[in-house]
Amino acid sequence: MKTQMLRAAALLIAFLMISGAMPIGANAQAENGKARIAEQAFIYGFPMVMNYAVFNQYFIDKSDPSYKAPLNQIYNAPNVYTYKDTAIVTPNSDTPYSFIGMDLRAEPYVICNPEIEKGRYFAVQLIDLYTYNYGYVGTRTTGNGAGCFMIAGPEWKGEKPAGIEKVFRCETDFSIAGFRTQLFNPADIDNVRKIQAGYRGQTLSQFQNKPAPPPAPEIDWLKIDKKMADSNPFAYLNFVLQFCPPTGPAAVEVPMRARFAKIGVEAGKPFPADSLTPEQKAALETAMKSGLEKIKREVVDLGKNENGWRVMTNGFGDRKDYAGDWALRAAAAMAGIYGNSPAEAVYPLLATDSEGQKPDCSANRYTLTFTPGQFPPANAFWSVTMYDGKTQLLIKNPIDRYLINSPMMPDLKKNADGSLTIYLQKDSPGADKQSNWLPAPDGPIYVVMRIYWPKEAALDGSWKPPAVQQTK
Repeated sequence: MKTQMLRAAALLIAFLMISGAMPIGANAQAENGKARIAEQAFIYGFPMVMNYAVFNQYFIDKSDPSYKAPLNQIYNAPNVYTYKDTAIVTPNSDTPYSFIGMDLRAEPYVICNPEIEKGRYFAVQLIDLYTYNYGYVGTRTTGNGAGCFMIAGPEWKGEKPAGIEKVFRCETDFSIAGFRTQLFNPADIDNVRKIQAGYRGQTLSQFQNKPAPPPAPEIDWLKIDKKMADSNPFAYLNFVLQFCPPTGPAAVEVPMRARFAKIGVEAGKPFPADSLTPEQKAALETAMKSGLEKIKREVVDLGKNENGWRVMTNGFGDRKDYAGDWALRAAAAMAGIYGNSPAEAVYPLLATDSEGQKPDCSANRYTLTFTPGQFPPANAFWSVTMYDGKTQLLIKNPIDRYLINSPMMPDLKKNADGSLTIYLQKDSPGADKQSNWLPAPDGPIYVVMRIYWPKEAALDGSWKPPAVQQTK
């Protein structure tokens, strides 16, 4: 799906450069100006199109294998994610997810959590159509006591209702709530399911037991598939923009959207691109390299390089955090859409091994050793998760293990000095080391460390992840 989105976005740039909206040869200066607008529109829209693809799969297209539930209805995943879950790149496998796709057009939505025992981390991440993390409910922010919280769309005017602890303002008409509930070990899954059963999602009228307001208009949702992406690529951005009114904090986008309109990128307008000539199609490869390459370069530079890890203490956040850096927002989506804001989680991403080489388990075996007192500094817990380096998805393996995390510490084998060595390799390191084996693919690997509710040492850079070492 991500490949389709990249292809679709590239097609937009090509179409704009070669269609009547952007005439080639008419005026070199104007042409270059419109090319820059097209590139900016591509970078700006990249995460929003990725987000719409997931939103459509999860809450709209009932025929999709990844479909979860209708809008405004909670879905509780009964287990952690595995290699079978492919809709989101770099999903965590620490916490069984719950999801709600919220339609905020007619009225606000209310999310309630039950009381959760002290020591178990949970978080509800609120994400808008821009992919901004505009709010959090959970252990770090609101505590583990029972509570109800309201999410209001951009058109809602009113005061905080009785029984609501806090109101979160969403800039877009639709939103995703992503719940993470900590799982201590496989035997703990029934406890997590009981907590999930206590999560509630209701419209405000249902919460107040009052008559519902008139429903919002029906939507003719755009299906995303390869054929439509190829034939009408950036209809998706125009479609999504109609649910992203440039009001309130989003009013800062008004001048930029006016520029986008010069090349056919307008909220709710059709964007026909079904009549490309062979010459126009030939321009696609060139068009793909502009904005897309900028995003890829931004991904490489995400975070600070520490011992071969890119430690991300930025990259995910709200509108204020991004401050108009559309390339950073796009790179964050490419690296792992729906990542938490730094205060909620820090993500060291493995870039190179101790030799400065990109890690590849078809040729090498690796170890990651935490010395005593140097484990990832987390108020909640930490994990190290293995992904396929080509797809950024979890991998099928003989022991059904996708990560090693701090709740597993009692079952892990420590070294004589109290340090912990994790074995990153495609084959078992042997029975005596099997407890510490993190199975890898037969090829490039993508490893993500997660530090949930990080301590200050993880945020200010005083703690640094250890280098991943090649072994014989």
